[in-house]
Amino acid sequence: MTNFVSKETRDAIEAEKPWAERDTAKSMYQFLSRARDAHGDKPALTFQLESGPGTPAETLTWAEYHAAVTQAANLFRSLGVGSGDVVAFVLPNATETAVTVLGGAVAGIVNPINPLLEADQISSILRETKAKVVVTLRAFPKTDLPQKVAEAVRHAPGVKTVLEVDLRRYLKPPKSWIVPLIRPKNPVSHNATVKSFATEMAMHPSDRLTFEDVTEDRVAAYFHTGGTTGMPKVAQHQVSGMVYNGWLGAKLMFRQSDVVICPLPMFHVFAIYPILMSMIASGAHVVFPTPAGYRGEGVFDNFWKLVERWKITYMITVPTALSALMQRPVDADVSSLRGAFSGSAPLPLELYKRFEKATGVEIIEGYGLTECTCLVSCNPPQGNKKIGSVGIPLPYTQVRILNRNGETGYKECAIDQVGEICVANPGVFAGSTYTEVDKNKDLFAEGIYLRTGDLGRMDADGYLFITGRAKDLIIRGGHNIDPAEIEEALAGHAAVAMVGAIGQPDAHSGELPCAYVELVSGAKVTVAELMDFAREHIHERAAVPKVIEILDELPKTAVGKVFKPDLRRLAITRIYDAALQEAGLPVRVESVVEDKKRGLVARISRAEGVDDAAVTAVLGQFIRPWDWT
Repeated sequence: MTNFVSKETRDAIEAEKPWAERDTAKSMYQFLSRARDAHGDKPALTFQLESGPGTPAETLTWAEYHAAVTQAANLFRSLGVGSGDVVAFVLPNATETAVTVLGGAVAGIVNPINPLLEADQISSILRETKAKVVVTLRAFPKTDLPQKVAEAVRHAPGVKTVLEVDLRRYLKPPKSWIVPLIRPKNPVSHNATVKSFATEMAMHPSDRLTFEDVTEDRVAAYFHTGGTTGMPKVAQHQVSGMVYNGWLGAKLMFRQSDVVICPLPMFHVFAIYPILMSMIASGAHVVFPTPAGYRGEGVFDNFWKLVERWKITYMITVPTALSALMQRPVDADVSSLRGAFSGSAPLPLELYKRFEKATGVEIIEGYGLTECTCLVSCNPPQGNKKIGSVGIPLPYTQVRILNRNGETGYKECAIDQVGEICVANPGVFAGSTYTEVDKNKDLFAEGIYLRTGDLGRMDADGYLFITGRAKDLIIRGGHNIDPAEIEEALAGHAAVAMVGAIGQPDAHSGELPCAYVELVSGAKVTVAELMDFAREHIHERAAVPKVIEILDELPKTAVGKVFKPDLRRLAITRIYDAALQEAGLPVRVESVVEDKKRGLVARISRAEGVDDAAVTAVLGQFIRPWDWT
């Protein structure tokens, strides 16, 4: 491992040799085989069904993980999956999920699907990826996932086989005795063949592949974008990009002796690429607590005890989880902890400070995208961490801040000048990021730089700062919500003339959806009625607005479009004023102004006896900055 200290570290690594000349694995099976050969009897991954610090857990060594992946890959091939065919899974976290991720990528193309999506969205992804096999849960108490997947498969006729994972095997008596008595019904309403994942796995060899491994670079994964509304786009990931993410982890972040706790879902790129791939490359050990990760029962209450149990050296987190953790005491020995990696959404300054004070370790913020096979930049673990920055572009990653110059040209931005963040690295599949050809149109600057849709700037030290989102997405706890879905739903109400949906600041989730509405002339409707209408017509709960406000007239551009910066100013003012009032501070937001470097900044009126620390303690919970007037 190289100590990642600064931009100079990155430059020195790149100067050693070009990426193409590095001795990296050429297939996912070769990648995993190298880990087995180097670390065979050492722990690879651990899963525990329940969150208690003393509850049973299952650990696979690298040799055992390799054997299980080999069986899974052979099973998928026996079901007609070739190197260009798709194995989808709709699963919570479990040992079988980690096995399916690699087994699917070895046999063909693996397609993780968010189990929180609705049946029609799951079905849409299955059709888009032309999935042949789907791995999901067998009917189990307290989840409707198998029933939802059955309905999705009914509308995806390309799926020929459904393999079911039974979580009962993780339970001990008497709980294991009860499951058959209370297991919900799941009547099959589709034409696919339903089989037991465990039974079918056992029928295949674990010591060798029954087919020839493909060592030419190819697409080995489809990840849908993080959208929780609408029909998500599907990004294509090549073996080279997957291995690149793992190589970065082993080169810059993790040692063989590390133990990493990752309560994030394995349908998300964060858990699979910077974590699982890095474990394979480094030989470190990853712990997945509960099927639902951070959302699992008791995980927050037991988290620090789990850190003590497994002697965790690094924790993987997101701002919403950190916020919940900081509402609980650090009630265990966490001296093994060396750091925490946070991603998926901006981290509020106050939360960063509170975590460092409570644990004694620093949070390392980074930046990645599904479209880039994840990693783009990271604050150097052994170097200066600029709070509010997503760090330095990683080795072999080029980040350019560009603005349009004419129809097809681009102009490079100066230091600290805001423009669109554009990325080229081994994880960017230039020209073919999405499975739908039309969605790749105008996606690349100069043919190779992925246009992320994020606005940002680069400072003189080479640190990247994100200042906004060109695409106007609402990021609720790391999940992307397209405001168009909210706007289209509310616009269907007879009394509504125009709608503008934005993300309002939230101390826990970073942002929550909020909608501003202009009514048809003479129409009357209450906010409560609009909320009921929204709940009925917006099918994804996460996208239902937290607040709906009716304005006499929405702010508009010269061409009549809703001007969202003004709506954001209204929301910031409302949320910040309420927080200041609740804290008993006699200060209010006087204005919200646009800063070229920091985006929208709340200007707070001064009052005698109120100092920076008091206001920071309140407003530091939010991701948007503030200043005194």
